[in-house]
Order: sequence, then C-alpha cells, then structure tokens
Amino acid sequence: MRPAPPGPRSSASPSRKRPRGGPKAVNERAIDIPARAALIAARADDELEQLVAISSPSGDVPGAEAALSLCASWLPAEAIVERVPCSTPDSADDLVARVRGTGSRRVLLLGHVDTVVSHAAHVPPRRVGDRLYGPGTVDMKGGVVLAVELARALADHPSLFAELGVLLVTDEEWRTVQFQHVDRFAGWDACLCFEAGELTDDGVWGVVVRRKGAGALRVRASGRAAHSGSAPHLGVNALLALCGAAIAVAGTADPDGPEQLTVTPTMMHAGEALNVVPASGELLFDLRSRDVTAFARVRDAVPASLGGASLEATLERVWPAMDSEAATIPLLAAAGARVGRPILARARGGASDASHFAPTIPLTVDGLGPRGGGAHTPGEFVSLSSLVERAELALALALAALED
Repeated sequence: MRPAPPGPRSSASPSRKRPRGGPKAVNERAIDIPARAALIAARADDELEQLVAISSPSGDVPGAEAALSLCASWLPAEAIVERVPCSTPDSADDLVARVRGTGSRRVLLLGHVDTVVSHAAHVPPRRVGDRLYGPGTVDMKGGVVLAVELARALADHPSLFAELGVLLVTDEEWRTVQFQHVDRFAGWDACLCFEAGELTDDGVWGVVVRRKGAGALRVRASGRAAHSGSAPHLGVNALLALCGAAIAVAGTADPDGPEQLTVTPTMMHAGEALNVVPASGELLFDLRSRDVTAFARVRDAVPASLGGASLEATLERVWPAMDSEAATIPLLAAAGARVGRPILARARGGASDASHFAPTIPLTVDGLGPRGGGAHTPGEFVSLSSLVERAELALALALAALED
C-alpha cells in the first residue's frame, strides 16, 4: 500500500489546467474503454485498500475528513473542490468537485464515504484470494474509488462534457433529514451512482434503475414503573406494549402486493433495571415500498394504546422511490453497444441517494460499483476482479450519457 497522498485542494487553490491544443485535441473524444478500464481498476485496487483502512462511521467527523481528504487527492488536477454543508447537522461537510469542459452535457458521479461500522468494530482490510474484506468495501468505498477514477478518465477529454461533477456525502447510512443537494444539480443530464453492482447467473451486467422508497417508523411507549417482584400488578409494562405493536404492525406488510410493502421491526429498547416494570421504551421499523404513501398507512396502524400503555408513532425518515427504467432504455442500449454486451435494468430494495436525484435527472442509473457481498456485516467484501468490468460499464454509460 502506498502512503496516503496530501489533503484536498480547495476551491481557492491555483488551477492546474492541462493544455488543450496540439495532437491531444485532435483525438480528444476517443477513449479506448478496455484499456482505460484496466488502468482505472489497477488504481482503484490500491486506492480501495487505503480508503477502507480509514474508519469513517456515519456521524464521525474526523473519520469523514480523513476519507474525503484521501478522495480529494485522487481527483483530476482540473477539479475545483468545495466542501458544502452536509444534510445532517454536526456531520462533516460533504465534498463537491467540478470539472469544466467544452462540450454540451453535464453528468454527476455520486457516492458516500460513511459506513455503518463503528470505530470499535472496525478491522483493517485484508485480502483473501479475489476478495478484499473490510468495513465499507462494497457499501460503498469500492464504488467511490471507481467514481473518482472515472472522473479522472473523463477529465482527460474535456470536449466530451460541459461539466463533470462528483458528489461524496458523509451521512448516507443514517440520514433522517431532508437531502440538501437536489437543487444543486437539478437539470443535469445524467446521474451515475456507484452503489454495489450486479451480475446475473448468466453473466449479464446489471445496473439499478428501480428502488423502493424507504422509511423509518419510531414507536414510543409510555407505561408506569413498579417493583417487578413485590408489585408488578401496579405497573404498566411498556415493553409488552411494544412487543404487541411489533407483531401487529409487522402484519401490515404485503411484499407480494402491488406496492411490495415490507415492514420490519429492527430495534427495540425498554427498561432500565432488572427488577422494575419498564415504564417507557421505543421500537423502530424499517419500511420499504414502491409507493411511499403506504408508510402513512403503516403509521396509522399503530394502536393508541396496548395493555394500558400509550403508544406514539412517528415517521422519521422517508426516502423517495426511484424508477428511471423507461427513461434509461436508450442509454443502456447505447452503452451496451459500446462494450459489445447487454446491460440489464434491475430493481433493488435498498435505499440510495440516487433516488433523490431521479425525479429531476431522468437519466439516473445506480449500481455501477464493484460486485461483492456482506454489506453492513463483519464479512463485507469486494470482488477485486469485478473492478475492471464495472469500470468498463461505468465508462460506457458515461460516454453514452454525454453523447449529443
């Protein structure tokens, strides 16, 4: 592993433009996709190990700063780098990089550097055969290094684009507030997001053009404390009320219905001591649906009280659904023609920041990152051999999106 490069350039840094005249300008629009993809993959292999070595859980400012500093050092020399406020208060600022070109179209490359893994649970990256294991390898530091390297590749050909943007956020894994960056890129021609990639059993490359909407439902219970040994009958057990709510509300799920609604209890806390009837507690549900209006019905299914304990339900996070399948049919066909193989439109249940951009950028495609598995678990990994194939895919999609 090579030493980490210096920190990020700011928007006030001196510009380091490459000359545009001479022989380079003659063949500026020609990119040898297999050759450039091999170069991207070689660099990304090393960069990913460095990035995964940095522990950057959501909400941790020093970790995010270290990760973004490293990413900024790999950006094109022409990039103007800004740090802009994160959507989530008290988080490290997000990174926006822009490269100006002489073409007519604008494309955004999107990723996040935060992980769900705490500092205490963080482990150094390790290689086992074709796999690189470590927190955030596939979700989504593997995609981040591909996005940065794609930006470097496109920046060598400024006649391809009017503007190239890179957005790296620090709060994707835990954001519960309004996403702040949609207006910044409204009207751009394409958004390419680098969450984990897919490969069908038949070896067909897949990209994500449909995602369910995501929601977080919090249920708070208020009961009454009492001694659990001598007078449990005087208490009102908030824990039992939450258990009843978990079973009742989970029953509203309809995964095979038209909305593909899932309602999953994921976290519960109640009680402060072994010998006290729990007087309060809370329960969290993860909600997914093709239609986010279904979440209000789930909230309304929470009873006002159970077993004498009162219940209060709040929707704390609603991420929009994404459906860019129809709009991207010509794009996927054009990109497939560039690499001589089909590119399959896929749906995925997991949430992504691409969903926020799809309503204002119809050509939004996700799942461009490398393939792997075990996201959000100690066994998370990236398949290193997939770096080159996903680099080819990302190059082909970007070039097709930039065609006039």
